Amino acid sequence: MRIGLALPHYDYSFPGGEPLTWSALLDAAVRAESLGFDSAWISDHFFTEIRRYGGPEGLLGSVEPFTALAAIAAATSRIRLGTLVACAPFRHPAHVAKMATTIDLLSGGRFDLGIGAGWYEAEFDAFGYDFATLGERFSILEESVEVIARLLRNEQVDFDGEHFQLDGAFNHPAPAQPNGPPIWIGGKGGPRQFRLVARHAAGWNSVWRWAPEPFGERVQELRHVAESEGRDPVTVRVSLGLYALIGEDKADVAARFKVLQAWTPGGGINAVSLDAYATDTLTGTVDACVETLSRFAQHGVEELIVSAATLPFAISDWSMVELIAEQLIPKARPL
Repeated sequence: MRIGLALPHYDYSFPGGEPLTWSALLDAAVRAESLGFDSAWISDHFFTEIRRYGGPEGLLGSVEPFTALAAIAAATSRIRLGTLVACAPFRHPAHVAKMATTIDLLSGGRFDLGIGAGWYEAEFDAFGYDFATLGERFSILEESVEVIARLLRNEQVDFDGEHFQLDGAFNHPAPAQPNGPPIWIGGKGGPRQFRLVARHAAGWNSVWRWAPEPFGERVQELRHVAESEGRDPVTVRVSLGLYALIGEDKADVAARFKVLQAWTPGGGINAVSLDAYATDTLTGTVDACVETLSRFAQHGVEELIVSAATLPFAISDWSMVELIAEQLIPKARPL
């Protein structure tokens, strides 16, 4: 199993609570590569807020993911890079295909395109995008993914959809990877999402809280849908993102949990026990986490992307990230 890192790229994302800077984000990406992580990921929001996680009021800034990943690609040489996930309603699929292709060429074939329907209504409203219904946003995602997949395969595309129309569109030069960067559909799953994965994507990703057995049931649903769509279920890839809290022994885990409680904005997990927090996160000693990963691997998970905090795309303590790199990654490789 491969291990990736959700890069810190929000104003809340860093151990000391310092605001986001480009140098801090770039340093995190370069450090992730030097530590041996297999991949690094950036999400796609104009801004965010953390009240829903128990944090204080206020909007928090971020970066644009495609331009940020292009710059990171130029500063790295091995680590895979991806969006987790790009919001389909924000961009025309032709632009997404061209940006994905450019990053893929720049990086020498190291780019993965995660994409989803979008969920954060406040940013849609703030920037004048129609939030509409989930079904309508998902319709935009469906058309976008089909168009992007065809353009990445270097096809000449005619497309007459409800949201997008193309007439003889093409994408040259071709991406570095054959058939283009892998497309990952992000979300909690369901028949419609799984049909989209089966028809046009490399695989499915879901984040940030899952226990192995419920996740395995969802993967089985994905396999059944793929088979009904005429796709070999074995060819559908699966990746997963989880919050991570890892220690060398039980005492270290407990000590790190106290640090994590102190770091969490607004005291969001002060009333949560360690055992409760561990139920659907990657929490425990290195060996316990390897056992958890082995259970996910049995359900087809090929890559685990860690967010090393209680919030997405954050690092509460770099020493824990280093522990993951030094002790967890080597033990996860054979899974």
